[in-house]
Amino acid sequence: MSEESGGRTGLQGKLSQWLRGRRPKEADAGHEGGREALLLAAASAGLPLAPAAHPAPGYRCSCDRVGCPTPARHPVSFAWQTQSTTDRAQIERWARHQPQANFITATGMVHDVLDVPLEAGREALERLLGSGIEVGPVAESDDGRLLFFTLTRGTPEDEDEWWPCELDCHPETADEHPGLRWHCRGSYVLVPPARLPGDQAVHWVRGLEHPLPDPLSLLEVLTEACSRYVGEEPDHENAAWPLRR
Repeated sequence: MSEESGGRTGLQGKLSQWLRGRRPKEADAGHEGGREALLLAAASAGLPLAPAAHPAPGYRCSCDRVGCPTPARHPVSFAWQTQSTTDRAQIERWARHQPQANFITATGMVHDVLDVPLEAGREALERLLGSGIEVGPVAESDDGRLLFFTLTRGTPEDEDEWWPCELDCHPETADEHPGLRWHCRGSYVLVPPARLPGDQAVHWVRGLEHPLPDPLSLLEVLTEACSRYVGEEPDHENAAWPLRR
């Protein structure tokens, strides 16, 4: 029993050390040389992509909007949902004609993203891997978030129509959704490699070679970690479900 316990503790320690040691240059080495290859790999994995803004000097956004609330984190076109594609030729054209552009991936078509605070996400990832639960691709954003890529839930036949996910976590609902955002239909996230203001980046922690899991297989562990992160007891009944009509 002690051997098993010691082995598990040792494994968790190694996982913890590995997670905290990952850096952008290690995960997404050679942004300039590898950017297009990483974008094409994302498209090949089924993630629909569209061009996004990029950082401009002085912590500004390339969109030139005064006081842009999400600098370098938003699509360049209002038609990003219909524009998003996995077409290799189109993505190559975008990448070559817009060499500084970030890219977003539209969620709710093929994949969803469970987006959690960094420390809570690291704790949850360590627990999930240590428990042998299948975890798919995971990206880390230097502004303090960990992104778990999963299969999309779509619109289950036994559920009412779901609202777009940008409604799922506002400040007034923080008690019900402790730091966890569920990006599904109608939302998007930056796909690595991406650059943020202040020499920050979005990079892969676990790559696209890992199959997308069912989000429900990760939800309980992520919710519990987020609840501890904000010092609250987990509320499984209201745990970051996309809102419904």
